[in-house]
Amino acid sequence: MSRLRPWIPLAAALGLAGCASAPLRYYTLMTPAGSTAGSAAAPAPYPFELLPVGVPAQVDVPQLVVREGGQGVQPLDGQRWIAPLGDEVRGALAADLARALGVADMSGLPGNGQPRLRIKLDVRRFESVPGNHALIDAAWSLRLTGGSGGQDALACSSRISEPVAAGYDALVAGHQQALAALADRIAATARAYETGQNPACPAD
Repeated sequence: MSRLRPWIPLAAALGLAGCASAPLRYYTLMTPAGSTAGSAAAPAPYPFELLPVGVPAQVDVPQLVVREGGQGVQPLDGQRWIAPLGDEVRGALAADLARALGVADMSGLPGNGQPRLRIKLDVRRFESVPGNHALIDAAWSLRLTGGSGGQDALACSSRISEPVAAGYDALVAGHQQALAALADRIAATARAYETGQNPACPAD
């Protein structure tokens, strides 16, 4: 039996290696620079500020949460967001809005009393179904601040579903596309709103 003892630590090490968890994979909703390149948008009348974005508690976790079957959901321990989901949505949407409006996001910077478009977004559903769809259902509002003011805020909602192929990369890409589409809807409405019109909310 003494001859077998040197092999015990090796066997234990191999057993621990077999139990090691798979490496984590991190995702972002920010699209790569240049991936949405195109003709530059004519600048909107005013810069904008995008307030912090609210997301449902069910998906406000580090893991990607996917829907399984009719009622089940599953957080994926090996697939995670690189930042809190609300920050990811806000960062991606701010970049998409800057592209669509042709002006910068001035959040956190002094306004010096100049007019600014304030955008508020609350995500009501952020649904991920691998191999099927990526869905964002959100309420959003526009309000001009600074300057003479006097224009009523506009409140709208949008529901956008993008078909996705199998795999988590495709699922995240679907959410990126949904956010870009949402930004386009908000921007089109904002351009009319900023000129003093009373635009209708975009149809889903």
